[in-house]
Amino acid sequence: MILDERLLTYLNSLESSNGELLDTIEQEALADDVPIIRKDMQGFLKFLLAVRQPERMLEVGCAIGFSALLMAQWNPADCEITTIENWQPRIPVARNNFLRAGRQEQITLIEGDAGEILPQLLAEGRHFDWIFMDAAKGQYPVLLPTAVELLEPDGILVTDNVLFDGEIIESRYAVTRRNRTIHKRMREYLYTLKHHEQLTTAVLPVGDGAAVSVKNRRNET
Repeated sequence: MILDERLLTYLNSLESSNGELLDTIEQEALADDVPIIRKDMQGFLKFLLAVRQPERMLEVGCAIGFSALLMAQWNPADCEITTIENWQPRIPVARNNFLRAGRQEQITLIEGDAGEILPQLLAEGRHFDWIFMDAAKGQYPVLLPTAVELLEPDGILVTDNVLFDGEIIESRYAVTRRNRTIHKRMREYLYTLKHHEQLTTAVLPVGDGAAVSVKNRRNET
């Protein structure tokens, strides 16, 4: 937990409903131990969407489709969302949730490994003004270079789960052995984001940590 639990509980209590269907899908995910974006991260995404109003959106890590549906519902702009998921058991659940919401035409789910799909999208000439990175944390450094190429100038890259429940500040020896590789890669990822010449990035203690990066137009050639 990054924030004090009492403070976080209070802040989450201020959040409004996402509507009957999304609230139901959220409860289903929690009951099935499917990780979805946390309440405070949901509120943060709603704010960013209201400000940026992206039209061509990419999500890396669909799970059961909750965050894609949240972004589709709360984006004031008429948008198209492409989302990627590799874990087979979650794919039919996500597709069914898109049908339940009547957004199967708006949201396109691509099955497969993001490390293979992102270069394919780039080769097809696809570009996006919003990318939401919510895949396996250890893959973030691998996916970043292509994600930056896919992002349009002035586009927004939002990365979830970057503070690793606060363990990011710990020595690698204070982290359990099974988490040390992810800990190392996430530190590398954050350093790269903050020092990337094409990006301006803020890292915030929202949810499990959120990084918001803007692709700088002035560095485009």
